[in-house]
Amino acid sequence: MQFALIAYDYDDALERRLQCREEHVARLHALAASGNFLGGGALLNTEGKMIGSNVHIAFESRAALDIWLQSEPYLEQKVWEKVEVLEIKRLPIG
Repeated sequence: MQFALIAYDYDDALERRLQCREEHVARLHALAASGNFLGGGALLNTEGKMIGSNVHIAFESRAALDIWLQSEPYLEQKVWEKVEVLEIKRLPIG
């Protein structure tokens, strides 16, 4: 199953985001190595400030995704305030 995570940061999360970003990105690299990271990046406001994340990932089930999210640094360190998870069907290009 493919999922899009749309996650919005707490208003005061920039410093926490920067402190745990390396761990967050390492987890995405691990997903990429297994073929489960489909794409993503930071959400920006009109001034170019990071306000959240957009992550496309694949897991065998929503339950497996939820287990993975339990140790997500951006959730543990209160970077992401609100996370919306949508099942998607990504267009296969390339």
